[in-house]
Amino acid sequence: MDDTAASDIARFLKRLQWALVALAAGWLVWLLGPILTPFVVAALLGWLGDPMVDRLERAGRSRNTAVILVFALMALLLALALLILVPTLQRQVVTLVESLPHYREWFTGTAIPWLEQRTRLQLSTWLDPEYLIEQLRVHWDRAGGIATTALGYLSRSGFAVFAMVANVVLIPVLTFFFLRDWDVFIERAASLVPRDHLRVVSQLAAESSDMLGGFLRGQFTVMLILGAMYGIGLWAIGLDLGLLIGIVAGLLTFVPYLGPTSGLVFGVLAALVQHGDWKHVAGVLAVFGVGQVIESYWLTPKLVGDRIGLHPVAVIFAVLAGGQLFGFLGMLLALPVAAVANVLLRYAHVRYTQSRLYAGQAPAIVVPAERASGGSIIVPGGGAGDSGDEGEGKA
Repeated sequence: MDDTAASDIARFLKRLQWALVALAAGWLVWLLGPILTPFVVAALLGWLGDPMVDRLERAGRSRNTAVILVFALMALLLALALLILVPTLQRQVVTLVESLPHYREWFTGTAIPWLEQRTRLQLSTWLDPEYLIEQLRVHWDRAGGIATTALGYLSRSGFAVFAMVANVVLIPVLTFFFLRDWDVFIERAASLVPRDHLRVVSQLAAESSDMLGGFLRGQFTVMLILGAMYGIGLWAIGLDLGLLIGIVAGLLTFVPYLGPTSGLVFGVLAALVQHGDWKHVAGVLAVFGVGQVIESYWLTPKLVGDRIGLHPVAVIFAVLAGGQLFGFLGMLLALPVAAVANVLLRYAHVRYTQSRLYAGQAPAIVVPAERASGGSIIVPGGGAGDSGDEGEGKA
């Protein structure tokens, strides 16, 4: 076996080793997903707050003082948001619960007959209580299995609630430690990188951090502005649930097209149930139309731009794939992982275009064609030096 073949085998085994390490890490994240969520949230908050801590340090304050100031600012903003949103959401939820009988009457008395008239399907039969009770009696065994499963889930819900409360308590504690020791974590991670690859890894990490940080900060601001715009606009045209629909639409703006689409559907439905005329439906369309124009031509270009460099289809796929593989933790990690993968793919593309696999064994030489043809011919290099020099002199 010659040296080239041995080198290729060694390179293949090394890449296989890294692939196995990546698979093992993904499997471990999948196993530990339920307990990793507060750590991921705290790490994201610490990462977002670290630039402000560094700025305060450069201004002359100690690291601990800067961390306390940034942590206090984040806690104050969260408390202010809760003081504003919680009472509003509580009133909106109460209004929604009180309106549910009205929504049911509208579905059974208006929407379903309208659909039956146009589709010739007997939809009202499936919603008849006597028919549902009869179907429940006929399929009691299967329903009993479903009920057993539901009761088992409810019996486990107590532990789920306890875990959620524990996560809520852990997040601020972990965030403080991530803010305080973020630079230490970065230095320790950098010390593990092979020295030959340190410059490239540092450059890719800095590019990923800048891209994702700008995207998340800008997108979060867009979500807040759009949620306020949609909520105030729907409330102004007379929808009782306008604030709730607007807030939900603003939060879902994180996934491209999902926020305005869901808000538009819920808004039109609320307008038809509450008012039953097309004037309020037109008002809902106007609110979301104006919001989309402002987002497309001002908010997103100014605040987000093209920082993440991902197509909306790729963003939707990343969020859905992360949720399918790792649950809520996967949805949190979807965009950070996608942004890092995008940076790595760009780097791989540059390396590929500079490789022999792309360019060939020898660079191409451009040889001018005859003056009458008005073009040029690209031929492989080697053995055409005179023509190449003559063409260069003419150029």
